[in-house]
Amino acid sequence: MSEGYVEWLVKKPMSVGAKVLKGVLIAVTVGFVLIAMLGSLVAMLLAIACGVGAYFVGIYMDIEFEYLYLDKELTIDKVFAKTKRKTAAVFDINSMEMLAPLNSWHLDAYKNRDMKVVDYSSGVAQQPEQRYVMIHDNQKVILEPNMAIVKAIQTIAPRKVFTD
Repeated sequence: MSEGYVEWLVKKPMSVGAKVLKGVLIAVTVGFVLIAMLGSLVAMLLAIACGVGAYFVGIYMDIEFEYLYLDKELTIDKVFAKTKRKTAAVFDINSMEMLAPLNSWHLDAYKNRDMKVVDYSSGVAQQPEQRYVMIHDNQKVILEPNMAIVKAIQTIAPRKVFTD
């Protein structure tokens, strides 16, 4: 634990499509409940199904990413609706090729490489740009770390981290 410990939480905003889907499912649920009050068993079953669907859309579309840097490892967890946690990825800093801001000129050498792109950021472009790209095991990982995480990684791999 002498290497440091830094934790950061990034909220991913719910997409417009997910908000619309959740609203439609809730409205359809209310409609089926009103029809079920007239004595329709099928409408009650459909109301339950739509209500469960709205519940799961609400949980699995409300996402936060938690970055945890500890002892040369960056762990990224997905937190669903502040109730459920799942480890999304674990990255060893020693095997990282590069960490640079999203629009950095240092990434020009990697533009033509065929890499899998994984996004663990909020997905929102800000001014100035807060997102970083980490090249790790033929993956382009998009992150949104705070400066404490960047500085902690920079102390371990100073020639691989650029802050432009």
